[in-house]
Amino acid sequence: MTRRIGLLGGSFNPAHSGHRRISLAAIDALALDELWWLVSPGNPLKPAAGMAPLAARLASARELARRSRIRATDLETRLGTRYTVDTLRSITRRYPRHRFVWIMGADNLVQFPAWHRWRDIARAMPIAVVARPGYNARAAAAPAMAWLRRFGHPSARAKDWTEWSVPALVLLRFRPDPTSATLRRAADPRWHERFMPGKHVARTVHATHIPT
Repeated sequence: MTRRIGLLGGSFNPAHSGHRRISLAAIDALALDELWWLVSPGNPLKPAAGMAPLAARLASARELARRSRIRATDLETRLGTRYTVDTLRSITRRYPRHRFVWIMGADNLVQFPAWHRWRDIARAMPIAVVARPGYNARAAAAPAMAWLRRFGHPSARAKDWTEWSVPALVLLRFRPDPTSATLRRAADPRWHERFMPGKHVARTVHATHIPT
């Protein structure tokens, strides 16, 4: 059966309520069956310093995704991909009966040209950009938008994304959430310790939540 799946990548260092709130709103706006969090083994554009172990980040994401249509996964690690463009192409090959939409924040749209083969990402599947306070004006004026703007669709038609040819872009606006992973780490620098193997919440870290 064909399913409508949203993909949201990130470090989730740690996962927090803002991730969940945006994801649930995107599920509704895009009429998704599920939204998969792709917990990255390592972001080439982010420093390794301060990055918690993957096991802890994945466990925090799975705990936060409970009782929802969000699925936190280490799929990128299992696929052995490093760049988003390769991850998306591998996923579409692995799940040919599903339809996928890539979801990212306006802050990522600002730096999108720094991503490896970013135009090929846009050609792989539709993109939904979620507005973020402090980044929206910069995103609208970002170099990537000079190319992407011509492929834009109205947010009122966001549920129709499976009918669009790619590249395709839709901008989504939800109630702002001030939660920040940076602030969470500052408030609790040792947050990851309770998610490490041996702790109660980390027992399902290696469980498979996505079909193979």
